[in-house]
Amino acid sequence: MRFFLLGNDRKPQVVEAAAWLKPILAGLGEIVVYDLRQEQDLAAHDADLAIVLGGDGSILHAVRQMGYHQLPVVGVNLGTLGFLADLTPEELVRSLPRIVAKDYHIASHLMFECEFPNSHGKEVILGLNEVVVHAPSVGHVAELELSIDDEAVTSYRGDGLIISTPIGSTAHSLSAGGPILSQELPAFTITPICPHTLTYRPLVDAADKTYTIRVCRPEGAALTADGRALGPLTCGETVRIRKARVAFQLVKVPGRTYYQTLRDKLRWGTPPNYRTEPHDD
Repeated sequence: MRFFLLGNDRKPQVVEAAAWLKPILAGLGEIVVYDLRQEQDLAAHDADLAIVLGGDGSILHAVRQMGYHQLPVVGVNLGTLGFLADLTPEELVRSLPRIVAKDYHIASHLMFECEFPNSHGKEVILGLNEVVVHAPSVGHVAELELSIDDEAVTSYRGDGLIISTPIGSTAHSLSAGGPILSQELPAFTITPICPHTLTYRPLVDAADKTYTIRVCRPEGAALTADGRALGPLTCGETVRIRKARVAFQLVKVPGRTYYQTLRDKLRWGTPPNYRTEPHDD
């Protein structure tokens, strides 16, 4: 089996885990790329699996490095939450015989393309979590118009608007009050951030549509995708989000389910802390 071994060397625990795992993986196959500086063009190489050490941010970076040549990813959690990176290094080592034998499930997840204006005309980037068009600075307001497949939907006035994939539905969108989507659902969720009306609610629509956000306020807005600031937007400029032609592939080993991760990582569905002492009927 051929591996990418990836991570962020600015985290000492990643460097230590990589040094421990490197000879183990070399004994099971070939390490095609060993990149802890997050700088190689992974699309120029081929392998069977990408093992990513760190947290969900490291996975997002690896996804960008792979571009349109996505490989199945095994996430190893050395960060703070690790919703996607849900294996410990020890769990990875215990799972390696099954992984090498290809006894695992690959979950295919929606990715997006975001088209936006820049100084050279237009740019298109690939992403996994979400696109956020938001107010240019704290204390300002964003005024945005949303169209879906060129049909005018509504206008938003508030701190901004999030368009997220199912993977991204448990990130920024969830914090803003958006729904949790099943991760393999072919859909986008549109979540307003602090809207200036109580009537706005999150919206879920199909992934095969094109979502256009137009900036309407003279002060403009700002654009962020997967946590990266992509620059300012001026009044009248538009951002388009659509389904990418590639998908994010996440390796799931037996015994680890999506709802288990929701419960373990986000405490989703945890009942209130009821009193246990006897009480009168």
